[in-house]
Order: sequence, then structure tokens, then C-alpha cells
Amino acid sequence: MIKFLQSSWMTALIGALTYVGVTIALWRTPKIILPPSGAMVAKAAPHAPSWEFQNTEVDELITDLQHQKQVLGDRERQLNELDSRLKAERQEIVVITENVGRMQTAFDHDVVRVHDEEIANLKRLAKIYATMSPDGAVTILKEMKDDDIVKIFAYMKDADTAPILDMMAHGSPADAKRAAQISERLKVVMYRPTNNPS
Repeated sequence: MIKFLQSSWMTALIGALTYVGVTIALWRTPKIILPPSGAMVAKAAPHAPSWEFQNTEVDELITDLQHQKQVLGDRERQLNELDSRLKAERQEIVVITENVGRMQTAFDHDVVRVHDEEIANLKRLAKIYATMSPDGAVTILKEMKDDDIVKIFAYMKDADTAPILDMMAHGSPADAKRAAQISERLKVVMYRPTNNPS
């Protein structure tokens, strides 16, 4: 009997019976799920070709995708408009910055600045020119730069500068124009200590 049970065909038979038994024990019939009576079901028109098959869920997805595409198109258009405005404003800022730079340069050109180290020398020169005759002072001052003349005049009294300017103006029309420019620039003399940045 042991030989009978140990034979290979008996082992195969026991394995097949075990497989069938387990399969039957675990087998479940799948439930058929029917859609509710009011549910949307994909329909094909009777006697219509298969490519005309309609599915409402797919149609809804297509509509939703079209809506999202339109929203993205609107957003892209808004971003492009914003980008254009930013470029225009950036260009305006560049123009304004250039204008401010030009105005600063013109201001720096027109303003005569007196630094700490110049003050003692300017005061000494102002005293010297104040004691000279206007004719002698004008002869020397005509050889100097306008900025230097303005700095010296800034430390002289009005009573001392008036005769010198009067004498400068009595030369040629160019001398009169120069005297006018110097008197105009006297309004914008600035004292700037050397410990401040220039």
C-alpha cells in the first residue's frame, strides 16, 4: 500500500484533486452590476458605424478641457499684456534715470563747491583782491577760471566784488557776458567739507 501511495501517478492524482477542491471552495460568481435607471450610459446610434459612438463623460471631459484651454489662453494674454507694460515702464525708468543723471551732471557743472582745504587760501586771496584797485584785480582775474573767481568772490564782501565786476563788464561784450555768468554762479556756491563724499 505504501508503494501504491508513493507512485508518481498517485501523487499527480492527489495534486489534481486538491487543486479542483480548492478552486471550487474559493470560486465566487461575479455580480453583474447594472447602471441605475437614470444614469448616463454610452450609446451608439442603432445601425451607426462604431466611430459615431458617444459617451457623455468623454463629452464632459472635452468641454472641461476646452474651458481650461480658454482660461489658460486668457491668462497667457494677461501675462503678455503685463509683460508689455513692464517693458514700457522699465523703458520709462531708464529714460528718467538718464534725465536725472544729465540734470545731476548739469547741476554739478553749475555749482561751485568749496572744500575744507581751500578755505584758508580763498580767504587770504579774497583779502588781497579786496585791497587791490578794481582795475588791477580785473587784470589778474581775467586770467583765472570762472570757478576760481567765483570761489574767491564768495569770501569777499559785496562792496568789494561790485567794483571788480563793474570793471570786468566794461570790456568787450564777451567780458560783460563773462561778468554776468560769474555773478549768476555766485548764487550756487556750496561749501562741502572733505569728510563728506563728493
